Amino acid sequence: MTPVLVRPGRLCWNAGVSLPTRGPDPSPFDPALAGAGRTPTLAVLAGLFMLATTPFFGHLLQGSTDNLARNVLYACATAVLLGQVWRGSVWAWRLTVGFSVCAGLLVFVAGMLAGVSNWQGWIVSLAGVGFLLLGMCLVAVPSIRAFLDTRWAARGGRRA
Repeated sequence: MTPVLVRPGRLCWNAGVSLPTRGPDPSPFDPALAGAGRTPTLAVLAGLFMLATTPFFGHLLQGSTDNLARNVLYACATAVLLGQVWRGSVWAWRLTVGFSVCAGLLVFVAGMLAGVSNWQGWIVSLAGVGFLLLGMCLVAVPSIRAFLDTRWAARGGRRA
């Protein structure tokens, strides 16, 4: 191997290559999709709210008012968090995605364990899969991300 002499100003063979510059919109999602993302975003947030509050409303319809204040508080906190996502809060979006993934995994595993002896466990597992899918929709569906990106930009916050 022959030694290569390097000039003092150049430490690497590709030092002359310039770094790519960022455009005005660093989001990988097309801003033209933002208008189409309003309805899917609302559907995903409503689906998350329904999945989170279904056990509470199911018990309420059966006449059970045990832990009513706590369940109403949880439903209100969920509504506030999802409302913040709708308004364009990045931290609320991150919390919602994290909670939906963690809750989805926990509910899925609990349903699988219950499904060994009872068929209702499979329904619980489907609810866990629903949490996972809806949480991932907030991250992976381009129209939803484009809509949320425009909300974040309008709010003046940083991008996720």
